[in-house]
Amino acid sequence: MTYDISKRIQRFGEDIEEHQLRYHNKRVLVSKEFTFDSAHHLHLYEGKCKSLHGHTYKLQTILSGKTDARGITIDFADMKRIAKERILDQLDHRYLNEALPPMNTSAENMVVWMYEQLDAALLEEGHYPNIRIEEIRLWETPTSYAAVTRSMMEAYDHED
Repeated sequence: MTYDISKRIQRFGEDIEEHQLRYHNKRVLVSKEFTFDSAHHLHLYEGKCKSLHGHTYKLQTILSGKTDARGITIDFADMKRIAKERILDQLDHRYLNEALPPMNTSAENMVVWMYEQLDAALLEEGHYPNIRIEEIRLWETPTSYAAVTRSMMEAYDHED
């Protein structure tokens, strides 16, 4: 097998034109993952988690949208900034029982709160209706996670 090494970089306006940057008009998924460390304990729970303990959590945000004229759905840097401002700065190296609104700090409760935080930020920043959350996953351990999807949250909004 041989490899060709490019002799020059592609030039905008010469090799590619603005109308060519957007290859399609399809909705695509984009995802970004984050980790943070926090401590918590669970109430009304019989087991190890009733005692104060910590986790290295992994948060995965999965958004969808159509690409703009540049062929970009949402800048990964914007996804990082929003998650950092709305979630990570609030929870990293914190005692979750104090950092979160009153709730049992289970992954199931936390992932809904995280969805609400990201959803509000996307709305406030004018990313809707193009960009929307499809799924949020929160791993409490490498093998255990809780997740919520847009359809689950929308169904919840209409339940009694």
